[in-house]
Amino acid sequence: MDRKVWKLARRPVGDIADGDLELVSEAIPDLAEGQFLLAVIYLSLDPTNRIWMSDMEQYMPPVELGAPMRAGVCGRVVASRKAGVEPGQIMAGLGEWADHIVSDGSFMSPLPQLPGVSLAATYGTLALVGPTAYFGLMDIGQPKPGETLVVSAAAGGVGQIVGQIGKIKGCRVIGIAGGKAKCDYVVNELGFDACIDYKHEDVGAALDRLCPDGIDINFEQVGGPIMVEVLKRMKTFGRVPLCGLISGYNAIDAVEEPGFWTMILMRRLTIRGFIVTDFAPRFGESGAALAGWMLGGQLQTRQDIRPGLENAVATVRELYTGGNFGKLLIQVSDY
Repeated sequence: MDRKVWKLARRPVGDIADGDLELVSEAIPDLAEGQFLLAVIYLSLDPTNRIWMSDMEQYMPPVELGAPMRAGVCGRVVASRKAGVEPGQIMAGLGEWADHIVSDGSFMSPLPQLPGVSLAATYGTLALVGPTAYFGLMDIGQPKPGETLVVSAAAGGVGQIVGQIGKIKGCRVIGIAGGKAKCDYVVNELGFDACIDYKHEDVGAALDRLCPDGIDINFEQVGGPIMVEVLKRMKTFGRVPLCGLISGYNAIDAVEEPGFWTMILMRRLTIRGFIVTDFAPRFGESGAALAGWMLGGQLQTRQDIRPGLENAVATVRELYTGGNFGKLLIQVSDY
């Protein structure tokens, strides 16, 4: 039996280009004792994919040239020689851009099925983006009733969850997103108090209007000039969970924004970069909270599902131009 898999052919320079990754067919090896074969249903496309393709300093070893591209995946077990893992079981975790994966179970765990919730919504919420939103906001942001929370990339996989948790915790939530449709969605469907369309508004002026008393929490995912405008308006003892800086991931000559060290000192800001895997031992906590909110009708999410493993490269590029609307998934096979 063969499988299809995307392999990293060369490291991108700037935007991901045709030829940087190559889709190949190869034989699936026989299972060894302690392994299982997973048929991938959903492949998660995330901003960190671009970091993994590079040889920059990062939180995991970069993907090696010629190796399968790394990804979050969700799939069904089709064969198993691993105790406790049975055919038909749904597993999720760290895998590859492929239609089938042989795994020993490292970085994989069973995905619970929530009554009345689709597999895509369950995976798209409880997997990496849900814990990212939960721990970044709860542990680092430490939201309190009445505080003002600003969420960049508000209509993306993480941002939509951050804003809703902020509302559950009693915050006033201001999103920043690109385009009227995304802004309308997070306000009208998700309950954000307001959303700034950075493509058609002066972000600084809008923040002055919407946050006249300043900002308590900035859940930062984008970086660049928009981050600067938010930082300028942080209140004393404000908190900044730093989740990502996607605006610069494709930059050939990376430019760091000013440090604002005097402002950080005088306003006593707490700024902490974090990676979701920092909290892996506590994923059960986030899963229980997120699932409870989903089943209670307090949390909803939107998935942007694109068909076909062959479309993974073209689709991942859209993350860096704001082309996705919700959590971006490739549907590799039927559930």
